Amino acid sequence: MDPSTPILFYDIASGPPVTTYAPNLCKARYALNFKEWVEHPEITSTRKRLGCPPVRWHRDRTPFYTLPIIHDPLTGKLVGDSFEIARYLDAVYPSGPRRILPFTTALHRALNIHVDKIFTHGIFILCGHGLPFNPETAEQSKAEFVRLAGVSSWDDITLHGAARTKQLAEFKEALGGTSISYADMIIGGWLQLLKASLAEWDEVRTWQNSQWERVFQVLDKYAEVK
Repeated sequence: MDPSTPILFYDIASGPPVTTYAPNLCKARYALNFKEWVEHPEITSTRKRLGCPPVRWHRDRTPFYTLPIIHDPLTGKLVGDSFEIARYLDAVYPSGPRRILPFTTALHRALNIHVDKIFTHGIFILCGHGLPFNPETAEQSKAEFVRLAGVSSWDDITLHGAARTKQLAEFKEALGGTSISYADMIIGGWLQLLKASLAEWDEVRTWQNSQWERVFQVLDKYAEVK
């Protein structure tokens, strides 16, 4: 990879200081580690401006425009999905350790889908109110999440007391090698979201004899925001 023509990485901007927190963005950052910060309300217009087609869809089959996106000036290639970014980097820049080992693409794809389902199911209602939105665009972002969730207000996207404890316990139950692989990066991307937004992060990091904390620490050097 020629440092004079760096790959452009489009990440969602948080509130200052700017940091990375969205799980799929963190997966790609781990796999790549140059970026352009994109405000959350501008994701759709940015993706359309770049001509990067959607890879996810709402229940009504309308496009769901998301990040990450990378643009490689050397090849002119736009890639707009975290898993496909990992595959692209392995194929086009094969020097160094592979993110997805030979003959394991299907396995990693299945794992990516499975892990995303585990973390998506019920986790946003735990993390939503902790998301580090940019204060300048926070209300627009909250309104969009309310619309997508089909609820009446931002206050509906949270849990308290016994309901929160129960949801956290169910999440713990659902979670139940020495070389870093993209499988670790998939987990690490979601752990970055929990660290940034979940009030119980200090508890979660100790689950399963602190194995999630260890995964997080191993990947820490790849999470640098430059």
